[in-house]
Amino acid sequence: MTRQFFLLGLFLLVIYGVWYLYTPFLLPIFVASLLALATSNLNKYLEKFIRFKTLRALIMTLGLGLLFFAPIVYATNASTQIVNNFDPTVVDKIIGLKDNMHIPDSLGFAKEYIKGLDPQEITKNIVTFASTTLKKSAGFFKDMFLILIFYFFVNLYSRELTKFLKDILPFDKNSPFFQEISGVMSVVFYSTLLTAILEGALFAIIVMFFGYDGLLFGILYGFASLIPVIGGLVMWLPVSLYEYASGNISSAIIIAIYSIVVISLIADTFIKPMIIKYVRETITKNATKINEIVIFFSIIAGLTTYGFWGMVIGPAITTFFISLAKIYQVLLDEEKSHD
Repeated sequence: MTRQFFLLGLFLLVIYGVWYLYTPFLLPIFVASLLALATSNLNKYLEKFIRFKTLRALIMTLGLGLLFFAPIVYATNASTQIVNNFDPTVVDKIIGLKDNMHIPDSLGFAKEYIKGLDPQEITKNIVTFASTTLKKSAGFFKDMFLILIFYFFVNLYSRELTKFLKDILPFDKNSPFFQEISGVMSVVFYSTLLTAILEGALFAIIVMFFGYDGLLFGILYGFASLIPVIGGLVMWLPVSLYEYASGNISSAIIIAIYSIVVISLIADTFIKPMIIKYVRETITKNATKINEIVIFFSIIAGLTTYGFWGMVIGPAITTFFISLAKIYQVLLDEEKSHD
């Protein structure tokens, strides 16, 4: 008994030491593992054509970098140039619109707020926010680099890791636990990625027509579309206001109507559900049903708690919980049937 307690204490001490040692890398490892889990079906598909697992892992890592991280790098660099060449008169033009606005007395609280807007204070806040964000981008790029490295190794040893987890977890090896989580994560990952690309491309088309950097604004709109509720509003509204303040009233109206009708209504309301259905039935080969309200709140909770990476971590943790609850229910039903 003394030996058992000694080994247990030593084991707990080693676990604490490992946790303390790898604390700076836990988030990148977790995110990389989730991304590898979400793209596990793609790894299996490539296995039919590419025998060498190192080459498969390298191709998937490069693909993830090009599709997901390369746009972030470009957007950050382009945004840095915009901040360095920021023209404060832009804010003056937009805030100046309030002088010509007619706000009904029923919206007195909004009327007082809008009338009290100070262009200089807003400009100061914008520059401060942009500068702080750019300073933190170094840590963000470090996380991206580590995620790509860990993503490569998780894919490289995916078969061994899956076998290890199945051996140590107290589930039947044929349990749908892994398939359930992998299916839901795949649906969330692919549908989110395809929707962001679609909506970003649609916005890029309209702003390019009016002389903006289509690639930059498309990337920014794609990421903005991940924000629950307001989504792309944070992109098209400032552009429309700037065009209106610059005297291009027709341009402002076209951008606003196009963003609301084509992107928000048609793409988000009708095309997005079709994308999710296609991903669920074709890409993942999984009939897993996703409650969009649950996913919606899981993304909000993830973004609030973990920041940018919360859009991956939030749905994953929620999926783990739901899957475990389902497995527990199955185990209870089995025990009742044996009694």
